[in-house]
Amino acid sequence: METSAQFAIRLKGLTKSFGAQRVLDGVDLSVREGETMTVLGQSGVGKSVMLKLIIGLEEPDSGNIEIDGVLLSSLSPDELNRIRKTIGFLFQNAALYDSLSVEENVAFPLRRHRKMSEADMRDRVGELLARVGIEKARKKMPADISGGMAKRVGLARALALDPAIILLDEPTSGLDPITAAEVDDLVRELQKERKISSVVVTHDMNCVKTIADHVAMIDRGRIVADGTLDDIKHSDNPFVKRFLRESGEVCDV
Repeated sequence: METSAQFAIRLKGLTKSFGAQRVLDGVDLSVREGETMTVLGQSGVGKSVMLKLIIGLEEPDSGNIEIDGVLLSSLSPDELNRIRKTIGFLFQNAALYDSLSVEENVAFPLRRHRKMSEADMRDRVGELLARVGIEKARKKMPADISGGMAKRVGLARALALDPAIILLDEPTSGLDPITAAEVDDLVRELQKERKISSVVVTHDMNCVKTIADHVAMIDRGRIVADGTLDDIKHSDNPFVKRFLRESGEVCDV
């Protein structure tokens, strides 16, 4: 019998509305420790909202969120902040601070949450930027780097506090195929090396093929398919079949 301790993230009956629009309608989803879960669906169906609920940028209307078996609604504000520090977040647009250089963006969470000397911080930032392959851009400003480089900077910043969990919102959106493939490979390498538990929101089937251990598909605020990529391909759900058919140029259906 599986226990909650075996899961990095568990969502149970999660609902969220904005005004009259119900974005999430009873979402149940579990992510095992060390697993990469990709979440597929059309734009505007609540994928990004789900990530924001997990990290605490939004609050659910009802339902439960557990991180490593701990129910978030049972925590004090200080306890909740400690949990949040174990989660890295890569925003869809990377969300870099325009007024800070690349290295200052990556150092930002370290300055807020770690007591480190300037020398140690420079070394740590250098390690992170080298890991994502852009150490030579450390002095540049966000306006002077490409979209692909910005995604890498955002990923380095998300990894700064050595998170056990990382949430990635459309990590390859807006990137050319070669750069997108490089980002996918980097995410997969990090998962293998560090056993990070990940939730990746995407509509990119190439991304799914490269990084996914598990796939969930969401439609009209509900999870309509959940399993391996092969399981998803054999789903009888009409939405799933249509989604995969429309992605036929990159997915063998």
